[in-house]
Amino acid sequence: MAKITVLGAGAWGSTMAQVLADGANDVLLWGRREEVVAEINTVHTNTKYLGGQVLPESLKATSDINEAFAHSKYIVLAIPAQSLREKLTELKPLFKGDEIIISTLKGIEISTQMRMSEIIEEILPNRKIAVITGPNLADELILRQPAAAVVASQSLDLAKELQEIFKAKYYRVYTSTDVMGCELAGAVKNVIALAVGIAIGLDLGENTQAMIITRGLNEVARLCAAHGSDPLTAAGLAGMGDLVATCGSPLSRNRTFGEAIGRGGSYENARQHFSRTVEGVASASAVIEVAHRVGVEVPIIEAVADLIKGLLTPQQALDRLMKISTESENFIK
Repeated sequence: MAKITVLGAGAWGSTMAQVLADGANDVLLWGRREEVVAEINTVHTNTKYLGGQVLPESLKATSDINEAFAHSKYIVLAIPAQSLREKLTELKPLFKGDEIIISTLKGIEISTQMRMSEIIEEILPNRKIAVITGPNLADELILRQPAAAVVASQSLDLAKELQEIFKAKYYRVYTSTDVMGCELAGAVKNVIALAVGIAIGLDLGENTQAMIITRGLNEVARLCAAHGSDPLTAAGLAGMGDLVATCGSPLSRNRTFGEAIGRGGSYENARQHFSRTVEGVASASAVIEVAHRVGVEVPIIEAVADLIKGLLTPQQALDRLMKISTESENFIK
C-alpha cells in the first residue's frame, strides 16, 4: 500500500482516485470545490461529475492543498492540460523536491507546443516524472469495467514501481520508457476523434470512420517515428488502443463534439451547445506545429484545425481529405 495524492476532483481525477483506492492504496483527493469534497467524504459520491456512482469508503478528499501535499510524495496530476503550467507555477512552492509526479493529462500546450512532461520538467526540474495513458474512458472505468493502461517513465524502475501502485482487479498496467511517444499519441488521437465525430455527424457510416481511424493512426505513427519514439508505441495501448476507444465510443468528449460540428455545420454552432473542455480542439493547431517541425504531413489533423478556424465546413474538410494523393500504404510513410 502506498500513500497517494490526486490533484483534481473532476470526473477523471475522481476515477483515477477510485482505481488507486481499489488497489488498496491510501488516497487523498484534492479538489477546489468545498461541496464536492464534502460529498465525497460524507456520502462517497461526486454527483456533479460522476452521477450516482459510489466511490470507495476509504477514499478521502480535501480542499486544503497543504494537507494534500503533506499526505504523500506521489502526486497524480488530473487537471486540464491547458491549465497545467499555470497550476504548477502556483503550486511550485509546495513541492519539496522528492516528489514523484505522475501526469494523467493528454494534450499539447497551445502556446509552446510542449508535451505535459516537458512542462513539468521546465517548472519542476530534476524530479521523477511519469505519465499514465491508454484507452481509459472515465465513464466506463468508474464502473470498474476491465481496462488497461501504460505507465511510461525514462526510468524503467520507476515505471515498474508505479505499475504496482496503479494496478487493481479491473485495471491492468503495462510499462514503457517511451514517454514522448506515449504523450504524442495521447494528444493526437483527440484530434482524430474529432474527425470521426464529424463524419458521424454528417451521417457517414463505418467505411468512412474506418478510413479516418486507420489513416489517423498512420499520422500518429509517422509523427511518433519522426521524433524517434518506439514504433510499437503507436501500435499499443497509448496509440491504437486509445485511438480506437476515443473514436469508437459515444462517451468520448472529442468524438461527441465532432458529431455536434458535423450536425451543426460549423465549429461555432457546436460550441454554443457544448460547455465542457474538448482537448482535441485546444491541441489541433499545436499538433500541426509539432508535426511540421519534423516535416511530417498530417492531413486529417490539418483539415480539423482549418475547420475549427472557420476556413472549412465539415463537408469541405471531408472533400479535401478525399483529394489527397494516395501512395503505398506503408505504416510510417
